[in-house]
Amino acid sequence: MLIVILQRFILAVLRIYELLFIVRAILSWIPPAQGSGFSYFLHSVTEPILAPIRAVLFKIPFFARLPIDMSLLVAYLLIDVLRTVVLYII
Repeated sequence: MLIVILQRFILAVLRIYELLFIVRAILSWIPPAQGSGFSYFLHSVTEPILAPIRAVLFKIPFFARLPIDMSLLVAYLLIDVLRTVVLYII
């Protein structure tokens, strides 16, 4: 029973982060929204996850030369992998 509750909690947190990443990607295309309080909150919540991914990606020459930040996509894919692990292993 405790394992099921823990599993559902982890899946809920992963889903929330997926949604936060999507909202952050959309807001990055809207210049007036970038200076808002919500944008600041979103940045402060998601940046601790994206910064290490970005640091690893910038060490790879291909990703360092890209004009867009691929860390959101990589984080989204990693969350999908984590969800699969939580669903099938735990």
